[in-house]
Amino acid sequence: MTSGGKAFTATNQASGAVSRASRPVILLVEPQLGDNIGATARAMLNFGLSDLRLVRPRDGWPNGRARATSSGADEVIDAVRVFATTAEALADVSLAFATTGRDRAMAKPVVTPGEAARQIWESPARAAFVFGSERFGLSNEDIALCDAVLTIPTNPDFASLNLGQAVLLSVWSWFEAGDTTAPHKLDLQGSPPASKEELFGMFAHLERELDIAGFLFPPDKREVMVRNLRNMFTRAQLSDQEVRTMRGVITALVKAPHAARRIRPEDKEQT
Repeated sequence: MTSGGKAFTATNQASGAVSRASRPVILLVEPQLGDNIGATARAMLNFGLSDLRLVRPRDGWPNGRARATSSGADEVIDAVRVFATTAEALADVSLAFATTGRDRAMAKPVVTPGEAARQIWESPARAAFVFGSERFGLSNEDIALCDAVLTIPTNPDFASLNLGQAVLLSVWSWFEAGDTTAPHKLDLQGSPPASKEELFGMFAHLERELDIAGFLFPPDKREVMVRNLRNMFTRAQLSDQEVRTMRGVITALVKAPHAARRIRPEDKEQT
């Protein structure tokens, strides 16, 4: 079939930013199993796609197994269109990628899913990912109707992907290429990040008390120990509330004389 790469939510903008007409079509040519059609529909809706087309599905259409396997992607299943030929299914498509892992000895560009995704996002025309049957893949005649061959990089010693996996990787690549989700996010639960002034104040407080306690010893090691402590806290990306809490912890530890501190029963057992 093929050789070898965010679910769509309100925070993922890749598919929401374009019209449905600009999103790629998924075309399955002679799919054999309803389960794979359902898996395709599920993968499509995960990444904001809904135009699923079938050419001569073996078990006909509609298919109960496809709906069950789609796990609720009913809007995709309900909108499926069935065609007699691949040419008819691609009639309104301007950029088609034939997904196959086999060398067909054709003079066609061979692209990865990432490159196909880039071309689709840059093109104003309707595009399609085209997939063949589970057993035989796409025929040479079907591939000849497409603009390029799409091959999914995989382990060369085990390049077997099923139909649902191939669709998932292809549509994920399209979605990822246009997604605006921040690659890293730290949720401080409404508390703003600590300013450097607040952080440096905590450093001074902590280091003063550690000097008094004799922790930053011997003197020739003090600079390295202070640097390590500061790196530890800056790496933690503390909020302003966390800095205040930490300073409260430091104060609590040094405020009462050692003899007046509460001793827990389990501490007594260890002494």
